[in-house]
Amino acid sequence: MNFLIKRFLLLLSLLTMNTAVQAVDTIEIQGLFSNKAVLMIDGSRHVLSVGEVSPEGVKLISANSRGAVLEIDGQQKQYDVGSTTVATTYTKRKTNKVTIYKNSTGMYMTHGSINGRSVRFLVDTGASAIAMNSEQAKQLGIRYDKTGSPASVSTASEFKDAYSVNLKTVTIGGVIEKNVEALVIEGNHPGPVLLGMTFLQRLNIEHSGSALTLIQK
Repeated sequence: MNFLIKRFLLLLSLLTMNTAVQAVDTIEIQGLFSNKAVLMIDGSRHVLSVGEVSPEGVKLISANSRGAVLEIDGQQKQYDVGSTTVATTYTKRKTNKVTIYKNSTGMYMTHGSINGRSVRFLVDTGASAIAMNSEQAKQLGIRYDKTGSPASVSTASEFKDAYSVNLKTVTIGGVIEKNVEALVIEGNHPGPVLLGMTFLQRLNIEHSGSALTLIQK
């Protein structure tokens, strides 16, 4: 049995939140406009209007063609035009815990997003990777046939052609992970998108009765 088959055969409503402190990082101001700024934060590009907050917790207070005021971890600072790259020390604050309860069929279902697009997930600790069928991938704009690596997976009755792809972001409630490996399987299997171990292994998982809590490390 080849490596890819072995690898892929090993194939939650937001209720609670808490705050986590992340590492020191950099902010790059890429564009300034009236009441709007283009920021590169931790490698992710965001266009913020005044009053908006990025997923990393950076808030735009004001902006014009000459500069911008950003609020980071409760502190505001002016960035003047010409500061094309701004190195700053800050603590990113974001919710990093989500609790999911079993539904009437005993499954952990939840809504989230892949690459910013809404998805309904089935949490599956028995799946080695996030897995979706080819139609779901197309709806999410994932060009698996162009960017993915060919693979093969086993279903209940047969082997199926598949592609290994990297997802830019996967989000469940306040839990956000970047560059997550996933499988796109040709055909209509699986039904729901499986939230497998390429995402779950990055988290701490707690079971309590019918509750499953995912905690970002």
